[in-house]
Amino acid sequence: MSRPLVLIGAGEMARIACEYFQHDSDYEVVAFSVERAHLKESEIEGRPVLPYEELAASYAPGDAELFVAIPATGLNRLRTRLYLDAKGKGYRFASYVSSHAFVWRNAEIGENSFIFENNVIQPFVRIGNNCILWSGNHVGHRTVVHDHVFVASHAVISGFCEIGESSFVGVNATFNDGVKVAADNVIGSGALVVRDTEPGKVYVGSPARALPDRSSLDVRF
Repeated sequence: MSRPLVLIGAGEMARIACEYFQHDSDYEVVAFSVERAHLKESEIEGRPVLPYEELAASYAPGDAELFVAIPATGLNRLRTRLYLDAKGKGYRFASYVSSHAFVWRNAEIGENSFIFENNVIQPFVRIGNNCILWSGNHVGHRTVVHDHVFVASHAVISGFCEIGESSFVGVNATFNDGVKVAADNVIGSGALVVRDTEPGKVYVGSPARALPDRSSLDVRF
């Protein structure tokens, strides 16, 4: 029997999540929900769009699970805020792992996380809560991806790495073995990260270096 699921969000990420959950999981997407200030349409894909502030009137905690389908907006802050708010209200969260991803048997994946197709997640990897890994990434053995991270496509994260909380990893970024990425980092597309990073920085280039006088929170997604 399918399980009811409400998607928080109404943008492209939410529409993509609906497609994947509906056709490659045992969830049934029953509604979308956004904060009232952002409510612009009453229906998406034949499903109602409900004001988030009134969600419990239609789907109380226990009636449906949630997935916060918001990308890296505000260095993952918007997705994180809504996830933590709904968690505080007692909701449970779905995670999606594509049937076309390779996930080793002892890898751990937290709640409200989304693993697209063609990801390779090796033994003893830990992926936290509220993470998104777009298609085609390699996550090497013993690596830890902390909470609220967004990894774009075709990143190569070698073994024994750490990706710090709320960080963003751009397409085709590469990380040498054992690199520790600090919290709130933006790793630019194609960057080669060969040493540990400092929090709140933007790293670009090969080898990757921090941009001077640039905060990761200034990057617009």
